[in-house]
Amino acid sequence: MSTKNSTYSLKEDNWGLCEPIAEYCKKAAQATRELSLFSVDSNIVTEQDDIRVVELFAGVGGFRIGLERASKHYKTIWSNQWEPSTKRQDASMVYCHRFGEQGHSNEDIAMVPTSEIPQCDLLVGGFPCQDYSVATTLKRSGGIEGKKGVLWWQIYRILDEMKQKPAYLLFENVDRLLKSPASQRGRDFAIILASLNDLGYTVEWRVINAADYGMPQRRKRTYIIGYKNDLAITQQIDKPLEWILSRGVMAQAFPLSVDYKNQQTSFDIEGDLTTVSSSFNKGMKESPFENVGIMKDRKVTTIEAKAKYDGPILTLGDILLDEKDVPDEFFISEDELPRWEYLKGSKSEKRVNKTTGYEYNYSEGSMAFPDFLDRPSRTIITGEGGKGPSRFKHVVYTLSGRYRRLTPLELERLNMFPDHHTKGASDMRRAFLMGNALVTGIVERIGAVLIDQIALCTTLSNR
Repeated sequence: MSTKNSTYSLKEDNWGLCEPIAEYCKKAAQATRELSLFSVDSNIVTEQDDIRVVELFAGVGGFRIGLERASKHYKTIWSNQWEPSTKRQDASMVYCHRFGEQGHSNEDIAMVPTSEIPQCDLLVGGFPCQDYSVATTLKRSGGIEGKKGVLWWQIYRILDEMKQKPAYLLFENVDRLLKSPASQRGRDFAIILASLNDLGYTVEWRVINAADYGMPQRRKRTYIIGYKNDLAITQQIDKPLEWILSRGVMAQAFPLSVDYKNQQTSFDIEGDLTTVSSSFNKGMKESPFENVGIMKDRKVTTIEAKAKYDGPILTLGDILLDEKDVPDEFFISEDELPRWEYLKGSKSEKRVNKTTGYEYNYSEGSMAFPDFLDRPSRTIITGEGGKGPSRFKHVVYTLSGRYRRLTPLELERLNMFPDHHTKGASDMRRAFLMGNALVTGIVERIGAVLIDQIALCTTLSNR
């Protein structure tokens, strides 16, 4: 590790020493670079056929895992992970522990000059999505104007300032992105598409539920692929509907079926970014963006489609540890069960606002208790960890007749991470990290098809 103080070791026995990293993050940009806690210089050796990857908002490395599983030719040469307003930078520490600190930046991306980011072929990132999260209602969502939504503009800044833009982009966000904000449905996504168009990219997107393609978690997310307009692969997109339904990268990775009643929608995103922000779809109740689509030269083609899959299915039961291997603290005591049952059950009751004293009627439906073992799990949330009873935490019923929570290792498996990937952080933080992560199997499939398409286009262009 490149550091002036050997105390800042990433060895297993020094894992808990996160204070220096936290202090590092709090400093001014220039001061933090002078500390040299990480070697951000990327000297990773790449070959001619390799795809050089830069990973923004890297978390614990979900994109990296998926791409490197897809092909040895994906080489991550630089990464950035920084969590604001937190003392511990656990995600960054996990990343360095698993992949090494070379080429890793643990600094607010807004403070990183574009000149320090190496030239790459593929830029990836799950840009922060809290402002669009299902944990809040659309009306409360800040959307792209929210605290973390503005980080989209850091991606825009980096792409705009790069001397040579990456050939490909791959981003992930929650599915609600297509409908945000409630006051102007679809505006946020329209801004993203328009800004990428202005930077010289053709963009396709898919809303993918991992469980629809045999993966062990019902996790629905929006995936976005960008292609530079001067690429051979982009020139093949002459029939947009055919591309998104059968010929394109997304369609080959995740096959689709379309109801004959469903018709494509086509429209132009007009005006500069300020105009798009103020006027796009204003006054309309529904977003024009469906779950499948493409934008080329500001012209959008989009349609509602369904997953087409008849292969094997991984379930929650498939990924569980043997009961004997589960630590005692994950089992729920008999005394705690009534509280869990209450929180999971349906309710219709009067409640009083503690601040105002206002009395109101509260109702909600029941949730499965315990969770079904013969189907993919519910979506993991960041609050999955901790012993306290919760409506949203997963609970399974064991062969011995006991109830228990999921372990961090099982949460890793639901996101298709390697076992013990986040080991070293606390159980609470490991659950939080998985709640923020993506299903690596999705990225793996996209990466496998993308690299095949690149190779095919290279072969055809060399003839």
